[in-house]
Amino acid sequence: MEAYDILQAVENNTGARVLATVIHVEGHAYRKQGTVMLLMADGSTVGSISPGCLEGDLAAYVPGVWESQKPQLVEYDMRPANDFGWGETIGCGGLIRILLEPLAGELLVNLLVVKDRLDHGAVVELIRTYADGYSDIRYALQGSGIEEEGLSATSAVREPFRLVTSTLFMPKPRVIVFGANPDAIPLVQMAASSGFRVVVADWRESFCNAEQFPGVETMVAFPESLVEKLALNERDYVVIMSHQFEKDIAFFRGIMACHLHYLGIMGSKERTARMLEGFERPDWLHAPIGLNIGSEGAFENAISIVSELIAIKRGKHGAGVWSASLAHGRDVGSFCSW
Repeated sequence: MEAYDILQAVENNTGARVLATVIHVEGHAYRKQGTVMLLMADGSTVGSISPGCLEGDLAAYVPGVWESQKPQLVEYDMRPANDFGWGETIGCGGLIRILLEPLAGELLVNLLVVKDRLDHGAVVELIRTYADGYSDIRYALQGSGIEEEGLSATSAVREPFRLVTSTLFMPKPRVIVFGANPDAIPLVQMAASSGFRVVVADWRESFCNAEQFPGVETMVAFPESLVEKLALNERDYVVIMSHQFEKDIAFFRGIMACHLHYLGIMGSKERTARMLEGFERPDWLHAPIGLNIGSEGAFENAISIVSELIAIKRGKHGAGVWSASLAHGRDVGSFCSW
């Protein structure tokens, strides 16, 4: 999830210089209005607003915007039929206007507040109002907990002759992987690369550590304690794959008291049926886990499972390959040795 990654870079990197925001789109475009990208002092970027053809050109504006501490509008018109420079490269044939803002002052303060609210599970909208010259940009935040921060969105009322652009920031959906076995490594890597916040949970510290799972959170505790420590909620995705039945069922019994967004259980239908004894099957339980792509081995199983996570996140449940997997009735992503 690029927007969250951008906020992390704003919080942690003093080299962040300019925020680029798509404020207007006509025709076809790679990204929608409100999309943001961060331009760094060293020429690197976080996020994207095109397939790669505009970023290099935008980088040339960074020194001037930062030194002047004034926003600047850049326009790319790919609509002309004889446009062989931008049009064919970007492949969209639309018009896009991008607002470049120095990452300082009120904008920086607001983005840091957004990051804090996202870390507490809130959804926040950053609203800009501005006149045609972009010399008077006003910022406001809208979302849960904002009034308590003293940043009420009342100033975002659409005033006459002022334009409004908003960017919606959402927290990364959290995936908890219970079971820090070697076959969890590709799953964790793919889930993290696909925009999920990943937590690996296990009772074995020698398995569940930063060396085994770099770049993600780890939590070590026995299954009965993990449920309380994780503070699970209805936005969470959980994958059970420790391959030790007693530990899996202990964790399963604890999380069944929670309402989750997704629960996937790796294993055969018979094994899962044993775990479910005495419980009603909720609609957010997925077993067999993963999409039916005929996966075999840890890497392919990871592709199958992460594909299912993405389908759930994108609201594609019940469509396309999903329906095909149910029709075939196969144990997907469960081809493991027990």
